Amino acid sequence: MRHEAPMVERAAGPAGSASHRRARSLQISGEIAESDWRDLESQARLPSQMRAFHAALAETMLAGRVRHIATVRERGRVIALLPLCRRKGWLGRWHAAGERQVYEPVDALCRDDAAAVALARDLARLQRPLRLERIPADSPLVRGLRTAMRRRGLLVVRPATGCPTIGIDPENPDPEARFNSGRRSDFRRARRRAEAEGVVTFEMHAPRREEFDTLFDEAVEIERCGWKGESGSALGCDPAKAAFFRDFLGRASGEGACRIAFMRIGGKAVAMQLAVEFQRRYWLFKIGFDTAFSRVSPGNLLMLHALTDATARGLLGIELLGEVEPWIMDVWTREAMACVRLQTYPYNLHGLAALAVEATNWLWQRRPGRK
Repeated sequence: MRHEAPMVERAAGPAGSASHRRARSLQISGEIAESDWRDLESQARLPSQMRAFHAALAETMLAGRVRHIATVRERGRVIALLPLCRRKGWLGRWHAAGERQVYEPVDALCRDDAAAVALARDLARLQRPLRLERIPADSPLVRGLRTAMRRRGLLVVRPATGCPTIGIDPENPDPEARFNSGRRSDFRRARRRAEAEGVVTFEMHAPRREEFDTLFDEAVEIERCGWKGESGSALGCDPAKAAFFRDFLGRASGEGACRIAFMRIGGKAVAMQLAVEFQRRYWLFKIGFDTAFSRVSPGNLLMLHALTDATARGLLGIELLGEVEPWIMDVWTREAMACVRLQTYPYNLHGLAALAVEATNWLWQRRPGRK
């Protein structure tokens, strides 16, 4: 006999108008048919909406968390879903799975705007607060929650860190033409310095599953040799995050979506990229370079190669994920996908407690004498 996981907690409110429009929540363990998720992936905007992403999270970084997938069904088929997680305990609030673990933008996966509105109505009935740390500002779920939370609770929406994006002009086959003469000279100078060290080569791998682990290990080692290794933020210093990316990108390699890029000097890998090609865009999750080769700017040279490769293959852009940082804006792009931070506070004890905790934290951060 098949056992289903419990329903998402709800605040008191009227039931849905029809059972097939009612949101249900299932643990992430395959209860949603793979075909349903795959059908919805055609509407996805972010790689964090991929089934592979959430399957990897469930296997690695969500241990000890309460996990659910809020879903909307129509005639038995899933038409909207949002994987959620929270800490155990009375004060635990719902978060979109993955946003706090890897700090990438997230969003609900919906067939259309109407499905997003139906999902928002059910999310508004959650008894606990819901916090989405980084969701695209133009997501239909944001619009849906603005309406759905009326008379049910407080909704707070604030700007969040955007995601840098490098758009590709299909009419301009030369990526270097987007840069001014000074920047092009910088690239040429860096290339000459690199060639003085040895033969320079670039590789863009779309690894098969059996090839993936070796390439992934090499990329992780390069990152560890950079500033991230020195600061302790490299994958090689974080076993849980490394396990997630190995699982996620390994699954993506089985689907032909994983990309691992290297720059080599004299055969030695000096820069790397871990990425996923999704919806005709190159989504860059991790970059790294060996600081022993900083003078030749290997990270920038590899990025230029990735941009050249993406242009030649007709992709629409490179999505840098992460945050808008000075080195990105100074060299690569000033464009970014706008994101917002969204928080619901239902009109109940859970919502009141969350407001009290956040007000206390706000006052503590602004107390006299604190720098």
